[in-house]
Amino acid sequence: MNITVWNEYMHERLNPDIKKIYPDGIHGCIKKFLEESGEGFNVKTATLPEPECGLTDDVLNNTDVMIWWGHMQHHLVPDEIVEKVYNRVQEGMGLIVLHSGHASKIFRKLCGTRTDQLKWRDEHDKEILWVVNPTHPIVKGIGENIVLEREEMYGEHFRIPEPDELVFISWFSGGEVFRSGCVFNRGRGKIFYFRPGHEAWPTYHNEKVQRVIINAAKYVYTPKPDFEFYYGDVESIL
Repeated sequence: MNITVWNEYMHERLNPDIKKIYPDGIHGCIKKFLEESGEGFNVKTATLPEPECGLTDDVLNNTDVMIWWGHMQHHLVPDEIVEKVYNRVQEGMGLIVLHSGHASKIFRKLCGTRTDQLKWRDEHDKEILWVVNPTHPIVKGIGENIVLEREEMYGEHFRIPEPDELVFISWFSGGEVFRSGCVFNRGRGKIFYFRPGHEAWPTYHNEKVQRVIINAAKYVYTPKPDFEFYYGDVESIL
């Protein structure tokens, strides 16, 4: 399985405190635990500052699963890149959208709604992600919940379409709740939105969070078909 971890890669370059948490960037942290998972993943990274955001045609055509983290610079991702990623999802590329990637152009386009509209509080909050579908492959090895002592709060209502599968619901110390693990099917592709991952906290160093992302990569992976459809002129083959 070929995985591309895409990261905006701005916070880690601009904020020394965040760089201490993720010295190789959030993408570097995710790449490392995926490679060390023992699943045999082939992992590459791509970032916003690279030419074509690191998402050239060659990269996209050879990506089975893409993991997306963005926050500050959603608007700088060119629409033509978004369109290419969108088409690849429709063709069968899996997509895992993390945390503030909820407001990314690609997630909004795939959902068809204002996914950037939700309640928000940037405090040192406690989050408990409750497993609401204990038989789902994404939560294998997780137990009944994930407890994060420090996270950023997102609260309902979260303006997304009804998920095809709901995996996690979060509770925060202020009493808010949030649909934090959602699966959507688009064309031949699967999307998994996973809420935690504020850049100021070491969330992606948490072993259970890592396990969810590893499981999700396997779940949203769709093998290429043994045949391809013909989309040419019907009259030419009659």
